[in-house]
Amino acid sequence: MDGGIPIFKNRKEAGDKLAIALDKYRKEKPIVLAIPRGGVEIGYRVAMYLEAEMSLIVVRKLPFPDNPEAGFGAIAENGSTFIFPEAGNWLSGEEIQSIEEAQIAEIERRIDVLRSGEPLPDIEDRTVILVDDGIAMGSTMRAAIMLCKKKKAKKIVVAVPVTGRETAAKIGDLIDDMVVLEMPHQFYAVAQVYENWYDVPDFEVLEIMKMIE
Repeated sequence: MDGGIPIFKNRKEAGDKLAIALDKYRKEKPIVLAIPRGGVEIGYRVAMYLEAEMSLIVVRKLPFPDNPEAGFGAIAENGSTFIFPEAGNWLSGEEIQSIEEAQIAEIERRIDVLRSGEPLPDIEDRTVILVDDGIAMGSTMRAAIMLCKKKKAKKIVVAVPVTGRETAAKIGDLIDDMVVLEMPHQFYAVAQVYENWYDVPDFEVLEIMKMIE
């Protein structure tokens, strides 16, 4: 992968490979929580293979105003918030609050549209597999982990096709297990491991979710 050649054709292929790597959790009857929108196809493939329940956990990156692709933290649907300690050096408290409010509004929209306004399933005393299409800085996954801990999940497993080694080590310290298919030495973006990468639209998420009903 270090030569820059994509490993996965698409999220479907990545999800199928990740599902096989998670086979050991089948007997625990886990619940798969996918982070929309990129993680939904991955989560669907995992849930179908494991014959597991699946839902969406809505988490939003807190983006920099002048560089929306980068973020200084993330917030989950229950208000759990992770912010990098250095954020105060980059933005004022007022700016951070304004960005948080905007993302809370988007979280509410996504719950309404993508989850039909339904609450997150009860995860207390359950094995939870958190799935995304990859982890870059790791803030969204950290916020998702915080939510699961507050809701008293019995075991938290993070499963992704790709992340960086340093990020994997940091997140791995927060959870019970981490399953990662690829950790490139030269890792700069999740998209680098996918041949067919695109921003997933709402309608595609809804189509996938209809298949598990």
